[in-house]
Amino acid sequence: MVAGGSASARAQEARRCERELREQLRAAQREARRWEAASEGERRVAAQLLLFTRRGWRLLVDRRWPGTRSANVDMLLVGPGGVFVIDVKNWQAAPEAADGHLTAGPQRRDGEIGKLLAVTRVAEGAVASLGMSPVAVQPLMVFAGRSVDDRLGRVRLLGEREVAPALMAERTRIPAAGVRAIADHLEAVFPAYEGSSVRPGAGDGPEAAPADPAAPAGDDALFDVGGLGEAAVEAARRGPVEQWMTFLHPDQVALVRRNWSGPARVSGPAGTGKTVVALHRAAHLAQRTTGRILYVTFASNLPRVQNTFLRTMSPAVADRVEFRSLHSWAQRFLDERHIPHHLHGDRAEDAFSRAWVRRGRQSPLSSLDPSPRYWHEEIDCVIKGRGITRFEEYATLRRHRRRTNLRRPHREAVWALYEEYERVRTERGVHDFNDILSLALAEARARPGRNPYAAVIADEVQDLTLVGVRLLHALVGDAPNGLLLVGDGQQAVYPGGFRLSDAGIDVRGDRGQVLRTNYRNAKEILDAALTVVAEDAFDDIDGTRTAGLREVELTYHDGQVTRSVSRTPAEHDAALLAALRARGPRSWPDSAVLCRSKREIGHYRRLFAQAGIPLCSLERYDGHPVEAVKLGSYRRAKGLEFKHVYLPDHTSPPLPPCADQEIAEEREELFRTQLFVAMTRARDTLWLGSVTTPRGTAPARR
Repeated sequence: MVAGGSASARAQEARRCERELREQLRAAQREARRWEAASEGERRVAAQLLLFTRRGWRLLVDRRWPGTRSANVDMLLVGPGGVFVIDVKNWQAAPEAADGHLTAGPQRRDGEIGKLLAVTRVAEGAVASLGMSPVAVQPLMVFAGRSVDDRLGRVRLLGEREVAPALMAERTRIPAAGVRAIADHLEAVFPAYEGSSVRPGAGDGPEAAPADPAAPAGDDALFDVGGLGEAAVEAARRGPVEQWMTFLHPDQVALVRRNWSGPARVSGPAGTGKTVVALHRAAHLAQRTTGRILYVTFASNLPRVQNTFLRTMSPAVADRVEFRSLHSWAQRFLDERHIPHHLHGDRAEDAFSRAWVRRGRQSPLSSLDPSPRYWHEEIDCVIKGRGITRFEEYATLRRHRRRTNLRRPHREAVWALYEEYERVRTERGVHDFNDILSLALAEARARPGRNPYAAVIADEVQDLTLVGVRLLHALVGDAPNGLLLVGDGQQAVYPGGFRLSDAGIDVRGDRGQVLRTNYRNAKEILDAALTVVAEDAFDDIDGTRTAGLREVELTYHDGQVTRSVSRTPAEHDAALLAALRARGPRSWPDSAVLCRSKREIGHYRRLFAQAGIPLCSLERYDGHPVEAVKLGSYRRAKGLEFKHVYLPDHTSPPLPPCADQEIAEEREELFRTQLFVAMTRARDTLWLGSVTTPRGTAPARR
């Protein structure tokens, strides 16, 4: 090819595309002019939208508003980007959105926003029966003859020329078959006026584009709703794992839209979509309330990821949902209320070490476990985590998820250690993380009327402390739709525990929903994970005792578990690298290597750097797709999913020796739970590595 030939070919292709678009626009304008009932402004906007019908979208024009005598809906547009309820305005004065109000000249037009939102809710209800999430239904107000791109709450305000580019930029939410089925359903719900439906390929003259030749023949109205759900699942599976993690199964839409008379809980085994329900619920509530929505988790990395997901799902309301870890939120809450606090983790740790030397090392506690770790957890998770301040309360307390039966002398020794720790910590003028939550709870109860939140959602609630749950409850009380707790007691990866009744929260009956269908894990992967915890019955936070091997309905049967056994750590690491390379770089953005400890994370970070495999730490991962393998701990992987998961050296828990058998069993059970959580992060493939010769041990000579 001669120099510049490639550029010339691209220029010719660009001119050809421009001519094609101009021809399609002229055809659309001729079609729009046929609608005598429409205003000139509506016809110009319709001409822009008719271009989309040549790409498989469906446009419904001038529809009756069900339940009213004469009200109408200007347009309903259904496409891969979702359902758009469109109100076209042809105002003489320029529209302006300021201070939460819509104006045109000197007049306020907030009533127009209210009408559009009302009809949008009707559309949401209509498509909910097809299993469509509310976040896929969006209200647009389009201004003929104006240049506008703004938002007023949930409603997007667009000008005549801005509407088409805005729609083209929408992410794909509905598969092609779903567009046909949903549009047909809306045609029935919103009765037609004459000539008010435009199907793909509509138009006149030779310029009109033909209907999509790949579209199946037959009566679209007979499209199976179950098939629509299956098509949506498969479309989500094919996309990046980040898109999959926000996919709401059609069967769960009703749960997102449900009205609860007070606090509610959504629970269920791993892989049943609890976090996805919570995210869509946050968007749904933000669309229907004027206050802010607080979404909290225990882990510090998850809020960053979930914020990204919600901004992708529902950008119109993303600024009204606040994602925070519970401790970071509590610190900011105290700052806003001008409550003094001095969180210093290292100095608090040193205070405990000094207290252990003075009151723990020579006490009866050392005969059970000479390591201070277990007793530090006892103070953190049992005493301070439950807000206990009197020995009489601790002396008779049932210690949830703690196996060791502490007799009174042991409890007295624990309490003496606790008092010494508090004395040293107070002398040093520092707070620990439990103190921050306790201070925030006291302030929330002292001045309850200053809560800025319409609703609070707590994800992975089983990992919070009782004080943390009480704090969230204090923010919204028992208000309808105020508090939603999401989590599963089987996936509690921290010691200690509580019951919701201890926090004064009642979710019995309809307000306690249990999900039982696993949409994430392939059968072979889930079977392998359940084998790890099959014998570990657990106490859920609602007080029920549940078997470790739970019945789960499966939806996904493709998948693979690979077990790699090596003689030495060097062989093991070579096998891991070989497995990653065999699957290929295209799989790495959807893959994660999960480790048991920070030490192992450091080892694999160095190994992958030497091998030239790009990495993204889960500590820094923000939910956007990255061209790298994710690397992090079992705990940091909570709430996340990956198509491919690699668990190196997973069979040897790094547990310290312990004289007390019950403490040793408790630690082993906690490790199995953490391993179970890590295994169930895998959707399609799971690689399990093990070494017969532990690291740091020389292999036997032949």
